[in-house]
Amino acid sequence: MREGDDSDAIYQAAWAAIREGLRRDCGARLFNHWLKPIAFVSASDDGAVVCLSLPSQFMADWVGAHYADRIRLAWRSAVPAVRDIRIETVAADEPLGVYSAAEEPVAVAAPAAVDAGFDPRLSFDRFVVGDENRVACNAALALAQGALTPTPLFIHSPTGQGKTHLLHAIGHVHRQRHPSATVLFMSAEKFMVDFVAAMRDRDTLGFKQRLRSADLLMIDDIQFIAGKGSTQEEFLHTLNELMHSGKQVVITADRSPQALDGMEGRIQSRLGSGLVVDIKPAGQPLRLAILRAKLAAMPGAAIPDEVLALVATRVQSSVRELEGALNRLSAYATLNERPVDLAFAQEVLGELLSASARRVTIDDIQKAVSAHYGMRQAEMLSARRARAVARPRQIAMYLAKRLTPRSLPEIGRRFGGRDHTTVIYAVKTIEKMRAEDADMDADLRSLIRQLGG
Repeated sequence: MREGDDSDAIYQAAWAAIREGLRRDCGARLFNHWLKPIAFVSASDDGAVVCLSLPSQFMADWVGAHYADRIRLAWRSAVPAVRDIRIETVAADEPLGVYSAAEEPVAVAAPAAVDAGFDPRLSFDRFVVGDENRVACNAALALAQGALTPTPLFIHSPTGQGKTHLLHAIGHVHRQRHPSATVLFMSAEKFMVDFVAAMRDRDTLGFKQRLRSADLLMIDDIQFIAGKGSTQEEFLHTLNELMHSGKQVVITADRSPQALDGMEGRIQSRLGSGLVVDIKPAGQPLRLAILRAKLAAMPGAAIPDEVLALVATRVQSSVRELEGALNRLSAYATLNERPVDLAFAQEVLGELLSASARRVTIDDIQKAVSAHYGMRQAEMLSARRARAVARPRQIAMYLAKRLTPRSLPEIGRRFGGRDHTTVIYAVKTIEKMRAEDADMDADLRSLIRQLGG
C-alpha cells in the first residue's frame, strides 16, 4: 500500500473490526496475550496481500500455526480484494504498534511464559474423558486437589491429545485452593530461552530463585531441551530442589521418560520416579464426543451429527486437528452463508479427509516425494543443500507436519537429525510458495491425494 493512499483508512478500519471479532470469538485472555499484539503494517499495491507484524519470531510462528487461516478468512470477508496475509516480526528499533513491552505474553492454550493466567475454557469440566485419557485426567485432578503423593506427575502423549488442557485445568483448581501460591507454567522452550538470557545478563541467580520459589511448577513439552546440555543441568537442579522441598511438579512430553532421546539418564530417572501416565490417541467414540462438546460451546454454529460423525471417523491424527476442522467448517459456512451438510464438509475439508483416510507415515511421505521429484530417499536425510534436494526435503517436512501427528522435533530427527526450527522454516516456506505458485500447489495436491490413498 503506497504511503498516503486513501484506501489505507479502509484497511485500518477493517483491521479494527477484525480485531474486535477475534477478541469476541477467542476470549479476552487468549486475545490479549497472543492476538492483541498483532499490528497492521501495510497492504500491497494491489491490496491483495496484507502485512501484519508481531514483536517476536516465537509469537509470529505460534500465531501463524494456529490462527493464520482464521485471520485470512476474516480479512477476505472484510475486504474482498485481500487474498492472503503475511505475518512478520518488527525490528528491535521499530515501534511495536499496539503492543507494549509490559504486555509480555503468558501461557494460554499453547506454550508461553511463566506465572501465567489460565485459559478459562481449558478446565476439567470441559475436558472430555474417555478410556484413552481417563487415568491421566484423574491423576491431574488428584494432584490439583492435593491428593496425589508421587511427584513429579509426568504426562505423555502424541501431540494434540490434551496435555496442555490438563495443565491449565490443574492451574485453575490449584489457584482456587491456594490463591496466594506461586504457580509457574512455561514451555520447555521458554525455560531454555529464559535460562540462556539469564546467563547472558549474568542473572542466573535470579532465574534460579524465581523457579525454585514455585509452589507448583508445570513445564510443557520437555522434549525440546533434549540435547541441550547446560539447560538440562539447570532443569535437573530445579527439579531436585523443588522435589526435596515437597513442592508439586508436572511435566509433559510427547513420549515416555525412557524414550526421550538426547535426555540425560539422571533426568530420565528423576522424571520416571513419580507417577507416569499416558494419553492414547483418541478413538472414534471419544473423537465424536469431543466434537459434540466443542460444538455445544460454539453459539450459533449448526453442524448436523452426520457431519460430526464423518469428521470423527476420518480425522484421526489429533484432537487439535479435530477442533481445527470444526472451526473451519463453521467459519466457511458463515462466510459463504451456506448450511453445513455432508457435501459442504467434503468440499471444505476435502484434503484433510482424504489424507486422514489412512495413517500416513513420514516414511510414506519421504518415498512419495522422492519418487515425484526423481531423487533417492536417502537424500532426504543428507546434508546436501542444493535446491534440487533441499526443496523436495522442505516439501516432505511440510507434508509430515500436515499429514502426521508427529511433533516438530520428531520430524526433524527423521530428516537427518535436523532441529525443529528447520522444520518450522520449511513449513512456512512451502506454505508461502503454495499460496503464490500454482504449480507448487498442484504438486502438493497431487502428493496429498496420492498419500491419502
